[in-house]
Amino acid sequence: MSEVVRVRLDLGYDGTDFSGWAAQPGRRTVEGVLSAGLATVLRTAEPVRLTVAGRTDAGVHARGQVVHADLDPEAWARLPGRSDRPAEEALRTRLAGVLPADVVVSQVSRAPVGFDARFAATSRRYLYRIADDLATHDPLRRRDTVSLRGHLDGQAMGDAAYLLVGLHDFAAFCKHRAGATTVRTLLALSWERLPDGVLAGTVVADAFCHSMVRSLVGALVPVGEGRRDVDWPASVLTAGHRDPGVKVMPPHGLSLEEVTYPPEAELTARAVQARATRTLDGRPTDQRS
Repeated sequence: MSEVVRVRLDLGYDGTDFSGWAAQPGRRTVEGVLSAGLATVLRTAEPVRLTVAGRTDAGVHARGQVVHADLDPEAWARLPGRSDRPAEEALRTRLAGVLPADVVVSQVSRAPVGFDARFAATSRRYLYRIADDLATHDPLRRRDTVSLRGHLDGQAMGDAAYLLVGLHDFAAFCKHRAGATTVRTLLALSWERLPDGVLAGTVVADAFCHSMVRSLVGALVPVGEGRRDVDWPASVLTAGHRDPGVKVMPPHGLSLEEVTYPPEAELTARAVQARATRTLDGRPTDQRS
C-alpha cells in the first residue's frame, strides 16, 4: 500500500452559523463542511478525516486556522486532471468551488515530515474585539465584535493581564474535562485601542483548554469597568477553581488569528513534547494532554 500524502490546509471562517469546529451529528460544523468538501473534490466515499490546530467553539471565528489531512496518493495525483497546475493549486481551486462562502481555504501545501497541525504547533494567537462606546458600535461588525455599555480602562486591563502571563495551572479559567491537564504557558495577553476605537485583546499561548480565552477576557472586563482591583484575576488564577465573578464572554468577539510552527527539523520533536501532559514542575508525563 502506498504511503499517504499529508496535506496542510490554511483556512478562515465566519463562525456565526456553525456549531463550532468539531463534527456533530445533525449540526453544521466547520469540520463537517470542510471534510465533506474534500470528499467531493477527491471523490472519496467517506468524509476526509481532519486534524486541526485549535477546536474553536460555536460562534468563534478564524483567520489563521490550520488543519492537516492524510490523502490517498492516487486521489492526490488525479487532482490536476489535464492541466499542468500543481495538485496543491488544483485542490485549493476546486475547494473554492464546493465550499460555502463562510469557509475559505487560502492555501494548500504538502506537509513536511513530522508536521502535525495540532501537536507540532508552538503557539496559537487569538483576538477578542470589544466595542465599549456607542460611537464604536458598528452594525457591520456585529458578527465579530462584542458591544458593551460603559467605557473600559484598557490600561488597567493590561496591568491585570500581565500578572497572568507565564506557566500556570489555568483550571480557574477552563471548563473541566476528565483526564485533561489545565497547565498552559500563557505567552502574551495585552490590550490596545484599534483605529476604529474598538478595544482589542490579543491572547497567545502554547495551547488553550476549553473556554480559556473567553474566561480570561471575562475576568479582565470587570477590572476595566472599575468593579474589580487589578490583582483580582491573578487571585482567581491562584485559587484554582471557577469563580462566579468570572463571566465567560460571548463567542462572536473571538477569532483565531495565527498558529505558529517550529522549523521543519524540529517538527517531530515538538509533536512529541506537546503530546506529553504539562506539569508545573516542568516534568511532563507520557499522557496525552
